[in-house]
Amino acid sequence: MDVASADAERLRTLYADHAGPLLGYVLKLTNGDRAQAEDVVQETFLRAWQHAEAFEPDRGSPRAWLCTVARNIVVDHARARRSRPQEVGEEGLHLAAARGAVVEDDHDRILLGWEVAEAMTTLSPDHRAVLRETYFKGLSVAEAAKVLGIPPGTVKSRTYYALRALRTAFEERGIKP
Repeated sequence: MDVASADAERLRTLYADHAGPLLGYVLKLTNGDRAQAEDVVQETFLRAWQHAEAFEPDRGSPRAWLCTVARNIVVDHARARRSRPQEVGEEGLHLAAARGAVVEDDHDRILLGWEVAEAMTTLSPDHRAVLRETYFKGLSVAEAAKVLGIPPGTVKSRTYYALRALRTAFEERGIKP
C-alpha cells in the first residue's frame, strides 16, 4: 500500500471513530445549527488530513485534538462575523457576546470530562470502583464499603492510592488537579 492510500485509510478510520461524537459536540457549539456544525466537522477533518503532523498522541486523544480544532474553527467563524457585524441593535450584540462565553465554558467542561474519563481508564478496576462510589456517586466510606462488599478501611486505602494514581495520570496529560 502506498503512502497516500495509508493516509486515506487512517483518515477514514479517524472519521469513522470520531465524526458522530464530534458532530454532537459541534452542534452544542453552534447552538444547534446543523448546517454550520456539519461544515465545521468537514473543515475539522480536512485540517486533520492536511496537518496530521500537528497531532501529538502523548498530549491527548485524537478526539480531544479534533474537538480543539473544531472549537478553534467555530471561534474563528464567530470572530469573522464580529469583524463584520450585521447591522443590529445593541441588544443583538450583547446577546451574541453572551453566547460566545457559554460556548467556551461548555467546551472546557466537555474536554475536561473526556480527559478525566481517559485518566480514569489508567486506574485498576478496584480503584475506579472506589472513586465511582465515593466521588461520583457521593457515598460515604461506610456506604461505599457496603456497596462494594469490602471493609471501610479498604475503601479508605483504595481511595487514597486511587487519587494518587489519578493525580499522576492528570500530570501526564497536563491537567492541573
